Amino acid sequence: MFVKRTVNKYKFIANILLNFVINNQSHMIQPFDDIYFMKKALQEAETAFDKGEVPVGAVVVFKDQIIARAHNLTETLNDVTAHAEMQAFTAAADFLGGKYLKNCVLYVTLEPCQMCAGASYWTQIGKIVYGASEPERDFVNLKTTLHPKTKYVAGILENECSQLLKRFFAEKRNLN
Repeated sequence: MFVKRTVNKYKFIANILLNFVINNQSHMIQPFDDIYFMKKALQEAETAFDKGEVPVGAVVVFKDQIIARAHNLTETLNDVTAHAEMQAFTAAADFLGGKYLKNCVLYVTLEPCQMCAGASYWTQIGKIVYGASEPERDFVNLKTTLHPKTKYVAGILENECSQLLKRFFAEKRNLN
C-alpha cells in the first residue's frame, strides 16, 4: 500500500513537470541557439587568423549537433575555392553520406560570396546564418539565388565577426 501511494505520488509530480515543460518550451533557455553556434564558427575563424588565412569560420549543424567545422584554407591549399563554407559543405556531406544538407544549418562568420551561396543552392541547405556583412561581394547585393527552401539570418555576433576581419586586414597592411 505504501509503495503504491509513493509511486502514484511520483507519477503525479512527473505529470506536473511534463505539462510545465510542454506548456513553457518557448520561454525556456535554449542552450544551442544561433549565438552558441556562431561562437563555434568564430573559433574556426580564429584558427584561420592564426594560420594567416582570411579569418572566416563555419560550422554545419544537424539536429543541434555540429557535424562539420571549417575555416578558410585558400592560402594553405593555394586554392581560391577553399572557402570555409565550401570546406564545411564537403565535410557535412561526407558525415551524412549524401550531398544534400536539407535539414542542416550553416553558421558562417562572413556573409557568403557568390560561389559559396551558389554551392549552398546545390546542397539545398535548410538555413544560412551569418555574422558580418560583405557589402561588395555578398550574395544579397549580387542577387545570387539561394535554394527556394533555404532561409537566412544576418547579423548574429556581427560586431565580433567584423572586428576579427578588421584586425586581420589592419595587421596585413602594417606588415607591408
